Amino acid sequence: MRTVQLLEQLEFRDDHAYSDPLFVDAHGRILRFTLKPGQSIAEHNAPGSPFYIVVLQGHGVFSGGDGKEQSVGPNALLVFDPAENHAIRALDESLVFVGFLQGIPSTRTDKVGGDIGRAEQQT
Repeated sequence: MRTVQLLEQLEFRDDHAYSDPLFVDAHGRILRFTLKPGQSIAEHNAPGSPFYIVVLQGHGVFSGGDGKEQSVGPNALLVFDPAENHAIRALDESLVFVGFLQGIPSTRTDKVGGDIGRAEQQT
């Protein structure tokens, strides 16, 4: 079993949102995103995977393929279809969420990475 404390050792960047790869392997990626108030992630998509988000802390505005914005806070689950455009903006507090991608074709099949993967390699 592998574990990581999702709200510990958070890293924020002053000039842009930050994506911290917690775990990466041939089956997918788990990324922790941190945004300071007002920071955003421009519209984009994950063409080869659905994208699942769990909001851990703060509130943000999320939009999906229909372009409609929705304010979302802690304990919310968001599900985006493969190739569905989405964008994110932190409101007046820091926003922390975890994103899950499955079976990303560009992921190297022989490599395990991210914070959890690095910890395993050190033991």
